[in-house]
Amino acid sequence: MRNKRTIGSRYEDMAAAYLSKQGVTVLTRNYRSATGEIDLIGKEGEILLFVEVKGRYTTRMGDPGEAVTPQKQRTIRQVALWYMMKMGLPEETPCRFDVVTILGENIQWIKNAF
Repeated sequence: MRNKRTIGSRYEDMAAAYLSKQGVTVLTRNYRSATGEIDLIGKEGEILLFVEVKGRYTTRMGDPGEAVTPQKQRTIRQVALWYMMKMGLPEETPCRFDVVTILGENIQWIKNAF
């Protein structure tokens, strides 16, 4: 069995490289707070991006995007608020919650996913 952390890191590497090619500046990876983690935080112009990365080799276990459950979305929102507070960013900072799904080698960037 493959190590989940190693596989997850590979997907995050792929997503970060893809987003960078699309003009996103990746600010941090695997940002952690007491309530959870955000895979990637970046900027697209003036917009702060909070990005969840989900990957699968096949659809046997479902589409990768289906794994971003309402509970996961709540956790990401909480961690995002914590990040903004810690960085001293005003509440008015434009931000967006995106998901990058990877199925095999195919990458899909879902903007405003939730």
